[in-house]
Amino acid sequence: MEDAIRGAASDQELLARHVAGDPEAFGEIVRRHRDRLWAVALRTLGDREEAADAVQDALVSAYRAAHSFRGQSAVTTWLHRITVNACLDRARKAASRRTSPVAETERLEQLLEPHESAAAPAERRDLHRELLKALATLPAEQRAALVLVDMQGYPVAEAADVLDVPTGTVKSRCARGRARLLPLVEHLRSDGGDSPDTGGGRNRTQGTSVPAAGPRGTDAVKGGGGRA
Repeated sequence: MEDAIRGAASDQELLARHVAGDPEAFGEIVRRHRDRLWAVALRTLGDREEAADAVQDALVSAYRAAHSFRGQSAVTTWLHRITVNACLDRARKAASRRTSPVAETERLEQLLEPHESAAAPAERRDLHRELLKALATLPAEQRAALVLVDMQGYPVAEAADVLDVPTGTVKSRCARGRARLLPLVEHLRSDGGDSPDTGGGRNRTQGTSVPAAGPRGTDAVKGGGGRA
């Protein structure tokens, strides 16, 4: 009966129950939103272990900071903001570390789901790798904006809320990111392969978009503290 009540509760009600001491309420929030948080983290960071750590950092931060939630935005927006901040922190720390070509190839391979990497046509796999490699060249802030708007389908206004920046900044980051991607993926359009415009975003403007394929969830995330 209690599980049914939790399942029917809103995110905000669950967060309030968590603050009040319900030991299962936050777990229900995690169950509802973990997959999308994981998708944002993985596509922003491009590395499974880094993404898992970023999501765990974010969830720990949210767990500890739940009492400070004031309901000025949706709980899911609040969770995404914390997750994106965790990703950007990790991306900035890793910016000075350079990976070898072999390590980079392996890292990009990990972004394909097992069934896709084994069964997808070679042309599709090659296209996906090229697009992910191009996306990885963008500054972290531009990458995060494109992931939210072009890959996750967030309205610009909601992406701005997640990133805690004005809507104009999100539009500018997306425009600059697409402009930087275009020369890197233009040859894919002329090679007769799949079009790079495979995302499902609702606010995409004319130009290059980032791929929508990628892991939809993870069975577990690993430990660590985080930033609220």
